[in-house]
Amino acid sequence: MEQYIVSARKYRPSTFNSVIGQKALTAALKHAVATERLAHAYLFCGSRGVGKTSCARIFAKTINCQNRTADGEACNECESCRTFNAGTSLNIIELDAASHNGVDDIKALNDQVYVPPTSGRYRVFIIDEVHMLSAAAFNAFLKTLEEPPSYVIFILATTEKHKIIPTILSRCQIYDFNRITIQDMVEHLQYVASNENVITEPAALNVIARKADGAMRDALSIFDQVAASTLGNVTYANTIENLNILDSSYYSRLVDAFLANDVPSALLIYKEVREKGFDSQFFVNGLALYLRDLMVAYQPSTLSLLEASDDVRQQMAQTASKCSPQFIYQAMSLCNDADLNFRAATNKQFLVELTLVKLCQITAPKEAPAAPATIKPIQAAQQPAPQNYQPQRPVQQQTYQQQRPAAAPPSTPPPAYATPRQTYTPPQVRRTGAGLPSFSISGNKPAADKSEEKQQESDDNAHRRSGEYTQQQIEASWQRFTEMHPTERILINTMKTSLPVKDTADNFVVTVDDQIQVSTLIEWKPELLRYIHDQLNNDNIDFSITIRQGEAAPSTWTQRQVLQHIIDNHANVKQLISDFSLNI
Repeated sequence: MEQYIVSARKYRPSTFNSVIGQKALTAALKHAVATERLAHAYLFCGSRGVGKTSCARIFAKTINCQNRTADGEACNECESCRTFNAGTSLNIIELDAASHNGVDDIKALNDQVYVPPTSGRYRVFIIDEVHMLSAAAFNAFLKTLEEPPSYVIFILATTEKHKIIPTILSRCQIYDFNRITIQDMVEHLQYVASNENVITEPAALNVIARKADGAMRDALSIFDQVAASTLGNVTYANTIENLNILDSSYYSRLVDAFLANDVPSALLIYKEVREKGFDSQFFVNGLALYLRDLMVAYQPSTLSLLEASDDVRQQMAQTASKCSPQFIYQAMSLCNDADLNFRAATNKQFLVELTLVKLCQITAPKEAPAAPATIKPIQAAQQPAPQNYQPQRPVQQQTYQQQRPAAAPPSTPPPAYATPRQTYTPPQVRRTGAGLPSFSISGNKPAADKSEEKQQESDDNAHRRSGEYTQQQIEASWQRFTEMHPTERILINTMKTSLPVKDTADNFVVTVDDQIQVSTLIEWKPELLRYIHDQLNNDNIDFSITIRQGEAAPSTWTQRQVLQHIIDNHANVKQLISDFSLNI
């Protein structure tokens, strides 16, 4: 009984013409062999199962073939071809870098490089998965790769070109292999099926090709799996059943439900999918891909982007004609959002169902907004406002000037801030969520005198822009503000050690020791400036904050810094700590 060989090995390409989906690349290699324009190093790059290693073997065999055919293929009859086909050739050496990736392996390879061929013209070294070499192995290989003997050719193969160091890339001719198209895979699967006497349906082979995702080796492995489980009768129904693939008819029914705004039908279809054992995220991704296919099938110019048979393309184009581009775009966006949020969702079923509901509402008619109800104003007796009435500002915007005493002549110091005109309740300062203080100011002034007070306040404000003041008055206001906030220790220490120094006109500079003091002054600056403006009758006063260069002043030292200073400068204290083994 003949031993069974899997299709991926049995139908592995042995000539350039039998390589699937790489016509341009194989033509370039054949031309290089025919014209004897051979480089000393090649790098074959591409995803899995696209023919990199197969092309490397065919290229190596063709280079040493003694009687090449007219179209540049190996003859398979000369001594070199026979030994290669038998696996006994000494001129073609293969190395798997995934399991031989150390410096010692590369040193052994370098030793073999200097052994001339026993027959033929070249010794060809094929290094598969070359990106797996260690950094030290790459460096040990550089010199040999750059200047090998004239009879040596290196062929490197990798699926991850970005992992190869640039010095290796610069020494090679690089060939990038394409992903194999679905049409090419279907044609090759039909060829294999006819040779193996397997009955197939085009739709089933299309499903296998799409499942392989551009890898011919994967497609052949999947084909063997389905053919074995169906006893040589590969139909569409048993293919999707064996591969656990969700039939596109579910997605087609869902699109019809979306267009009809039929939420119950969409939810029931999703229930059927879950009962068949399909993962919800797999379902969402499949729906997104189906909508993408509808998008490219909507326009005849993009129909070629749909990797499917002609029958499937026409069916998708017919379904897409029912939809508008706006519907397809919004539906794709909703599916993408659901996929992004799937991992973080606590109730994943609810997330998918909510997405389906939103999809059903895309084409739903928009409800007209309800007419606003007519609200009749409540007739209430209102007292006429005084002639000089001004609207009262919100409590958050009130400043200390509301209880400020009348302006004093510039030559006399301003009165103490806490002295009210009549009976005064000190402002209650509280910290808000934003870190800024807010104020609640109250007094026992009769309501009838409010308009008179506002008029007097308006008259006072006319002189606030030109109030005269001295440096001593600024410092006195600065000191009184700290006395008003006895519990704010950081603020008090900062203001006591950092007095304002006049810079230009009404601008002052406050120099602090660290960033914490900067943040403290920035937080209190609005309230502090309002207080100083009221005290000195001048709204132009402002100050900037800088950080002192060098070490902090002793007045701002921490307790540990003070103690360390005492220890460093007083030997008796240091000796006391040492004698009694004190832990500071």
